[in-house]
Amino acid sequence: MRYRLVIFDWDGTLMDSAARIVACMQAAAHDIGWAPLSDAAVRDIIGLGLPEAIAKLCPDMSMEQRERLRERYAAHFVAAEREPMHFFDGVVSGMTRLRGESSLRLAVATGKSRRGLERIFTSTGSGEWFHTSRTADETLSKPHPRMLEELLVETHLAPEEALMVGDTEYDMEMARALGMDRVAVTYGVHARERLARSEPVLMADTFSVLMDWLYTVPQNDANDSVSGATRLRSEIS
Repeated sequence: MRYRLVIFDWDGTLMDSAARIVACMQAAAHDIGWAPLSDAAVRDIIGLGLPEAIAKLCPDMSMEQRERLRERYAAHFVAAEREPMHFFDGVVSGMTRLRGESSLRLAVATGKSRRGLERIFTSTGSGEWFHTSRTADETLSKPHPRMLEELLVETHLAPEEALMVGDTEYDMEMARALGMDRVAVTYGVHARERLARSEPVLMADTFSVLMDWLYTVPQNDANDSVSGATRLRSEIS
């Protein structure tokens, strides 16, 4: 396999959780008497750390209102966890296969909190897939590349040895800031055209497409980020 480290976003990339995030944020806004939030507006901020997401979603809120919204969102989300969320098709088998590669390290870089990520690791048993992880509350939020920088330091790897997989512009831009290869999955929250602007090496319509690509891309693949971007521009033009 070409890469020694594959880093995954969580919501919208591995787990089909966007609808729950939207519903919980809308319920939280209702609780504090804020104007209704559209589905599109909430989907746009998925992937950011929660404080950053709220600031972008509701820029006119006072700090006190933002804290109340954060508290109500967290309460709704924890309550909703009584009903299990599901991984996208192909994720469980794909991640199990990748975890079996002795030379490959796997990581998560997510806008979730550490507490939230650990809850989902425990409830799904998926924590065993990963060697390490970073959450937005223990470093800087996407699209700043700090969490990727920390994962590279921890694994003693260079950006060119790693791949970022995500469904948002925030994932793509933090990887691009480091010159790291990136794959955009198109089944998540950001539109294909928006993802393409970050020049990913691949746009995968399903998790299985990503897996097929990972196991067929040569070690010295000529289709680097530049040629991949050219291919994508041809697809959407």
